[in-house]
Amino acid sequence: MTSTAQASSSGAASAHPDHLGHVIFIAAAAAMGGFLFGYDSSVINGAVEAIRGRYDIGSAALAQVIAVALIGCAIGAATAGRIADRIGRIRCMQISAVLFTISAIGSALPFALYDLAFWRVVGGFAIGMASVIGPAYIAEVAPPAYRGRLGSFQQAAIVIGIAISQLVNWGLLNAADGDQRGELMGLEAWQVMLGVMVIPAVLYGLLSFAIPESPRFLISVGKHERAREILEEVEGDKIDLDARVTEIEHAMKSEHKSSFKDLLGGGFFFKPIVWIGIGLSVFQQFVGINVAFYYSSTLWQSVGVDPTDSFFYSFTTSIINILGTVVAMIFVDRVGRKPLALIGSVGMVVGLGLEAWAFSFDLVDGKLPATQGWIALIAAHVFVLFFALSWGVVVWVFLGEMFPNRLRAAALGVAASAQWIANWAITASFPSLADWNLSLTYVIYTVFAALSIPFVLKYVKETNGKTLEEMG
Repeated sequence: MTSTAQASSSGAASAHPDHLGHVIFIAAAAAMGGFLFGYDSSVINGAVEAIRGRYDIGSAALAQVIAVALIGCAIGAATAGRIADRIGRIRCMQISAVLFTISAIGSALPFALYDLAFWRVVGGFAIGMASVIGPAYIAEVAPPAYRGRLGSFQQAAIVIGIAISQLVNWGLLNAADGDQRGELMGLEAWQVMLGVMVIPAVLYGLLSFAIPESPRFLISVGKHERAREILEEVEGDKIDLDARVTEIEHAMKSEHKSSFKDLLGGGFFFKPIVWIGIGLSVFQQFVGINVAFYYSSTLWQSVGVDPTDSFFYSFTTSIINILGTVVAMIFVDRVGRKPLALIGSVGMVVGLGLEAWAFSFDLVDGKLPATQGWIALIAAHVFVLFFALSWGVVVWVFLGEMFPNRLRAAALGVAASAQWIANWAITASFPSLADWNLSLTYVIYTVFAALSIPFVLKYVKETNGKTLEEMG
């Protein structure tokens, strides 16, 4: 029996759970990993200048402390799938929650710079795990009719996590009278900023005990009866549960386990489609988006903005990020992936170009001239908006759809690794580049945004409306 026939006989494709609210709760609980992903990635923004002052380090060393978490991210993302296949999705979430908690405590109470860097790596490992396990679990638990909408919870949780971290940072800075190193609860304010993540980390861990294991994993380890119970819980009792279990078993047995060797071929080591995936990942990072989330407070302070105001602007940027993400989620299926990417690229060129122009002016009494200051601030928000409504979401959609079935898993792994490496390159280089020439740094980001336009036009094929099987 084919999987299509089985799906038809089981009624899974049109399954509607008896208690949709419960299924939404399950997806939202799993997406807490995405919230922590966004929160942990961005909370360091509030501590950058305080770390520089506390440990009296230069821009290059500071950049390594900020960027070192990305090494943990890459390792966590690379190993999460295997860990989840061995011990289950829920146990993987619980490990991630424990690591987030340990990282938050360690980062808030460092003895020296080296152990702060170590706790950043631990947190990065948890981010990497959460970035993989959340979407995978939601896809496996969600009823097919709701999978797209429930799957979007992960990205929504990430951008909300970024925004909440900036709001918390701003509130704590105000409580410390605008001084990142001011005393707060017996610690310096920046330590409290990093330590507050204990709260959502513990909540994530507690929620993981309230949601069921993935039926797919349970079937893989022979726990068919428990899998039937969960399928009935999330897909309703109107489906043929025996046929549904058989369908999942058949799909798992017939899956091709793609390997690195499958990606080789073509003129330059990898197959052309793999290079296109790598290109999408690299362009997504080389426009400098993570500068807006890791260094925005430092950036605004460097051109004369008051520290408290700089934290507030970081928060408003995060709100714009959420709004742009919502726009992308609404239009990615209606407009198509490729047009949305091109619209975003053009908008990013305008925003980044205006920032480069504004930062080219000399500071007057430690501040940008008023006109250039406002243009820089508005342009930064324009850049984040156009990134969020396009490349922030579209790249992940492309990477999930563009590869042939026989290559998908391995190609996604390579493309995701390229993304972490590109993220590290931008994060590690920005402080030194900004010290060298802030305006030219933004010219570099503008050039990459501009180059993304011919890249998409020439090499990227639209995937909207096509089945995964049509990809080859």
